[in-house]
Amino acid sequence: MSGMSADDASTLTTALSLYREIDRAEWARTAAGMSQPLSETEIVQIRGLGDRLDMAEVSQVYLPLSRLLSLYAKSTQRLGAETSAFLGDADSTTPFVVAVAGSVAVGKSTIARLLRELMSRWPDTPRVELVTTDGFLYPNAELERRGIMARKGFPESYDRRALVSFLTEVKSGAAEVRAPFYSHMRYDIVPDAHTTVRRPDVVIVEGLNVLQPSPAPGDVAVSDLFDFSIYVDADPGHIAQWYVERFMALRTGAFANPSSFFNVFSHLTDDEAVQTAMGYWNDINLPNLMENVLPTRHRASLVLQKAPDHTVERVLLRKL
Repeated sequence: MSGMSADDASTLTTALSLYREIDRAEWARTAAGMSQPLSETEIVQIRGLGDRLDMAEVSQVYLPLSRLLSLYAKSTQRLGAETSAFLGDADSTTPFVVAVAGSVAVGKSTIARLLRELMSRWPDTPRVELVTTDGFLYPNAELERRGIMARKGFPESYDRRALVSFLTEVKSGAAEVRAPFYSHMRYDIVPDAHTTVRRPDVVIVEGLNVLQPSPAPGDVAVSDLFDFSIYVDADPGHIAQWYVERFMALRTGAFANPSSFFNVFSHLTDDEAVQTAMGYWNDINLPNLMENVLPTRHRASLVLQKAPDHTVERVLLRKL
């Protein structure tokens, strides 16, 4: 541990004591006998801009992860049914809620979409819904009113109470729960548009700050309402590179749409685009990662550690 600070050493020791470390080869062996349910075309459709997701990565990493999650969900549902039987009540099992957290540009949105497709192929979890916490950002007008537009994505830019209320309804077994809808094209909440969740087997919640502790003693944290949580981890330097690469690709893609909030960036030169992207990374996304997102990593049930090429090189699974 030469050169490592006392705090870093303590964090490492804690991580090693809480989690079972599984290298890529060992994790891939858990996929033995599992059939790949997705075609190459489906994987391309799921893959986010800049993500390097292929058949091998899906088969060796995410297929076994989806099976593990399905087993956790089945076990939780069975425990719920047995508890109801013990109490003499009707079975009131509610959706199994999975969180996917991590930095901007680390690939968590792709992973959440992929897990939705894979988990729905297992017989115990055929109905899977995906909700992103972007829908719980305050509208731009409200962020401007509060003077925090430049901190969009930081914990204070979200309507935490609305998100807690949404998840509380989901976990209470409500027949139908609606979440606000966010448009990346408009870079804002869309009024009167919603994502509707109708008591599925599994709800996946994807977002930057979903593992944050409660802001005040006695308050319910969003993370209190999760049954399982995944943190997508990578070196900040690698994430910065992925962020710039994605920005460059969007410049000639979504940004080129005249209706896009970011259309102003479509005419930048390559050098200007790189400088702009690095400005956003260094001023907003990196501070948010270091101050708010990364410190929640130890709260996850499972950590996916990515290599520079976006592939998962190690899995940390919290001990039971």
